[in-house]
Amino acid sequence: MASDRRLSYSVCSGRREVGVWKAWSPAEAALEYLAGQGCRGNEIVRMGPNAVTWRGATFTARPVAVERTP
Repeated sequence: MASDRRLSYSVCSGRREVGVWKAWSPAEAALEYLAGQGCRGNEIVRMGPNAVTWRGATFTARPVAVERTP
């Protein structure tokens, strides 16, 4: 099976993990997570390469560690 080379990212609100999302970048993962929850795009602000805010809440994303088998 071919991979599209996207990574899985853990999306967090504060210190709480709220989901895992597959995306090209951490910021895209956070944006897509919020869009999937029904948040409107004009309410989401990109804060950096791995963070966005929505109505005062900050969402960050980081790559999920994947164990590779030989």
